[in-house]
This record gives sequence, C-alpha cells and structure tokens, in this order.
Amino acid sequence: MNKPKLVDSTLTLHNRVATLTFERDDVRNALTGTALVEEIIATLDWANRNPEASVLILTGGGSAFSSGGNVKDMLDRRGLFSGDALEIQDKYRRGIQRLPLALEKAEIPIIAAVNGPAVGAGFDLACMCDLRIASKRARVGETFINLGLIPGDGGGWFLQRLIGYQRAAELTLTGRLIDAVEALELGIFLKLTEPEELLPQAQALAQEMAAKPPLALRQTKRLLKLAQRTELPDFLDLCAGVQGMIHQTEDHRYAVKTFIESSIQRKK
Repeated sequence: MNKPKLVDSTLTLHNRVATLTFERDDVRNALTGTALVEEIIATLDWANRNPEASVLILTGGGSAFSSGGNVKDMLDRRGLFSGDALEIQDKYRRGIQRLPLALEKAEIPIIAAVNGPAVGAGFDLACMCDLRIASKRARVGETFINLGLIPGDGGGWFLQRLIGYQRAAELTLTGRLIDAVEALELGIFLKLTEPEELLPQAQALAQEMAAKPPLALRQTKRLLKLAQRTELPDFLDLCAGVQGMIHQTEDHRYAVKTFIESSIQRKK
C-alpha cells in the first residue's frame, strides 16, 4: 500500500513496524503552523488500512518531541489562532481536535518515543498514544495555563485517565514542567533510556508486539479501547463475538500449532 505524501515528517516500514518521525526541528516540531497534524492523521489512516503494519512509533527528529502550539503564532494571531471566537472554535474542531479522535480510532498499538521536550499539545499527543518510552533528556508539561489557555486538544481527558485526577489536576493547574524521572514515577512513561538507545528500545518493544498474530493484535487493541467506555456485560458480549471470529482465522490456527510444536521441542 502506498505511503501518504508527507512534507514535514518521514515514514518508514520495516518488519511490520512503522515509524513516523517529525522533521520540523526548526520550530521544535510544533503541531500548529506545520503540516504535522494532517500528516499524523494521514499516517494513522494508512496504518489502519495497511495489513502490513502492526505497530506505529511516533518520534521527533531533532531536539524536541513536540513543542505543541506555536507561541509566536498565538502572539500574532495567525493560523489556528486568527479570527473571532466562533472561527477559532471551528478551526480547533476541524484541525487539531481531529488528532485525538484519529488516535482513539487507531487499530494498531501506537508508541510515543519521546526524544526531548513534549510540551502542551506535544505532551498531550504523547498521552494519546498507547505506550510512551522516553529519553532521559525528555521533559513534559501540561503548560496551557501558563499562556492563559486550556488544553483545547483534549489533554484534560487523556491525562487524568493516565495518572488519575489528583495528579493530573496538579500538573494542569500549575502548568509546571517535569523531568523524565518524575514522569516515569507518575506512570506517564513506561521506561527511560539513554538518548542513543531510545529508538532501538522503542523498536524492540514494537517488534515484540509486531511478531504476534496481526489480526489478534488489532482486535485486542480495539477491545482495550472499547473497555474504557463500555459496561462490563456489553463488553463481555462483544468479546465473545470477536473471539468466535478469531477462532476461525488462520492466524489463530497457526499460532496454536506453533505453540504446541515449541512446547514439544522444549520437553525434548
């Protein structure tokens, strides 16, 4: 399947692992005033439709993961930040707010490899992913309030589900930056690495998941997301239906056969 046409990022696919690297280090990979939001959404759509992709890694090229909104554009009221209240509302709805909706609909696991600062909407982007591995150089912050703003991209929804209401409220209402170690302790990051080991570690985790039966991987990711907003009886009914379909797949039969053969070999 043809890759999307990208100008502000690069996309690779190797051994069922796709990697999207943001290439706007000149603005610290800002999500406004660049094509990055559209390119992330296009890549997610491509991955959903591409049976050869099992995992997607998002990472920043250069010194930052993403600085979020372009502060100079805010000051000059350009782009997303131009117009009256209703115009700006519409730009948010048709622009950056499409990003969390697209990530929620992602059919494969998404790993954020946080190589440097992830601030404001850049931090929220990382929180929208399934897993986050970070360089020890990373810093993160829900910093909207420092600019007299709210998390307009849905950050208030994601962060409290990740670390709980009280801790999310403290970070959001103070707008303070935290280092990688504190973010690890809070449960924002899964693990920390040396800067040069970030992508190899992210790739290793992605490869471990990508080696699993692809249909089961996609359905499991889907069910994990549905479990967050479904009552238990309805969720169990859905699981039964999905399991019934999965039992009929060659993916399942091959995996069971391989498991039995490996067990026999281990006993010899």
